[in-house]
Amino acid sequence: MTGDVGTVLPQGTGPPVAIPGSIFAAAVDTFVAGQRLDMRSLARRVGVGRATLYRRVGNREQLLDQVLWWRARRLLADQVRASTHLAGTDRLTAVIGGVLRGIGTDGPVRIFLQAEPETALRVLTGSRSTVHQGMAAALENLIDLERGRGTFDVSLDTRTLAFAIVRVADGFLYSDVIADRAPRIGRAVIVIEALLRGLDLVHRSPVAAGGPV
Repeated sequence: MTGDVGTVLPQGTGPPVAIPGSIFAAAVDTFVAGQRLDMRSLARRVGVGRATLYRRVGNREQLLDQVLWWRARRLLADQVRASTHLAGTDRLTAVIGGVLRGIGTDGPVRIFLQAEPETALRVLTGSRSTVHQGMAAALENLIDLERGRGTFDVSLDTRTLAFAIVRVADGFLYSDVIADRAPRIGRAVIVIEALLRGLDLVHRSPVAAGGPV
C-alpha cells in the first residue's frame, strides 16, 4: 500500500494474517448480519472443533477486536483518500469527522453496543484493545504526516494530542452507553476542530508587536 494511506495505516487494510481466512470471513459475515458472534456456532460453521477455533483466533473478544479493527481500517483508509485535497487542521477534521460519522451510522456496531454494551465498550474503547490502540496510532501517523508537510503544528507531542482526540470522540460517539445520552457526532466534530484550531501554531494569527492582542 502506497501514498498517504500507507503512511497512516502501514499494516494495510487486509484481513489479519494470523487468522485463517475462512474463519475470519465467517466471523465478519456474522457480525455484519447483526448476529451475536457465538464461538460454538462459528466452529460448526467452519468445520473445526471449539478448541481448534480458540487456538487459531484467541477468545471471542479478541476475534471481535480483529473484526472491528479490520472494518475501522477500511473506513479510515477511505477517509484519508477522500481528503487528499485538504491540508492541516482541515484535513485532520475531515478525516476524524468522516470516521466518526461512519461509525455512528454503522448498523452492526450499534446493534453490538445495544446488545452487549459492556463487551462492546471494552472492545471499542479499552486501553488494551486493538481498535483503540490502532485508531490512536493511525491518528498519530496522520498528525505527523501533516506536521512533516508544514501544514500543522502544535506545542503538544503527537501522542498526547491523538489520545485526547480519541477520548473526546469516544465520549460523544458512545454517549448512549456511557452516559445514557444520545450520540452527538456533529458536536464531537465541533469540539475536536476547536481543539485543533486552538492549538495549531501554523495558522495562528500573528501577535502584534508590543504584546498580546
